[in-house]
Amino acid sequence: MIQRIQSIYLLLAAVAGGFMGSFDLWQAKYLRGATPVVDYFRATSSYLVFILLMISTILAFVTIFLYKNRKLQFRLTVLNILLAIAVLILIYVKVQATANTLTANGANNLQATYLFPAFLPVVVIVLLFLAARGIYRDEKLVKSYDRLR
Repeated sequence: MIQRIQSIYLLLAAVAGGFMGSFDLWQAKYLRGATPVVDYFRATSSYLVFILLMISTILAFVTIFLYKNRKLQFRLTVLNILLAIAVLILIYVKVQATANTLTANGANNLQATYLFPAFLPVVVIVLLFLAARGIYRDEKLVKSYDRLR
């Protein structure tokens, strides 16, 4: 199980998803009147983002233990890639909505930046893709050995 490289990729994807859920993803510095304010966006700021992120993280972790059923493991990994893409898009949409709300509520000199954990969904997608590729190669190798018997 753990000797397979795709298990390590899946574990790293689960860890990256867990980190993303506990750190700030976006920071906004602005003036409200004459007072400087710093505002953050986390995955826990939006229930939908948090739920999809936790489903993706748990699915990546559970998929590690499905090494005996490679077809199901491959399908769940592809589903997880789609979930990770949805999380990435949803984070972008929610951050843009937050920025628009801040500017509409009178935030002057808005300086917004994405923080490093905001790019972790891209890392998760790449790791899940590498895991899916490894699972597919294992399945192909097993089929070729079955033909030789």
